[in-house]
Amino acid sequence: MIVRDATEADAPALAAIYGDACLHGFGTFEEVPPEPAEMARRLAEVKDLGLPYLVAEEEGEVVGLCYAKPFRPRSAYRFTVEDSVYVAPGQGGKGVGRLMLAELIRRCEPLGLRQMTAVIGDSLNAGSIGLHAALGFEHTGVFKAVGWKHGRWVDIVFMQLSLNGGDSTEPSGRGQTLREF
Repeated sequence: MIVRDATEADAPALAAIYGDACLHGFGTFEEVPPEPAEMARRLAEVKDLGLPYLVAEEEGEVVGLCYAKPFRPRSAYRFTVEDSVYVAPGQGGKGVGRLMLAELIRRCEPLGLRQMTAVIGDSLNAGSIGLHAALGFEHTGVFKAVGWKHGRWVDIVFMQLSLNGGDSTEPSGRGQTLREF
């Protein structure tokens, strides 16, 4: 299995993987799967900001996607990103998510970022919570019952990983030039 930069040619696979999460999971609160063209637009948006958007590929097939995006659109958040990790149906528990997220963290550190957040849909999402904890993310809170999906209320779990010393020193690097998104 390899982890590589996603390309526009991956848009159909991105749409299929993320679309399954929209229709069947709680990891996203989006309920209508985006079309491949929309996934290509989202990919370009992330890459235009100079942030990583990765896929895991096994035997020529995309089996997962992972990217960092701005945490919030105000300039004070410019040193913080939010990660997203989605694994294709049937690929869970094989280390796909861990491989991608570890590479995402590795690629975000040289950008001068100081915090990576995980906004995990569903407090019952043991896979994603465990994945993030295994890579050093700390549990920072829960918003209870903020989403309604698949006939039930769904929580959001917040986790956070400090990068580059976190808040121990003043920031430097790429984030300083990144104002409002």
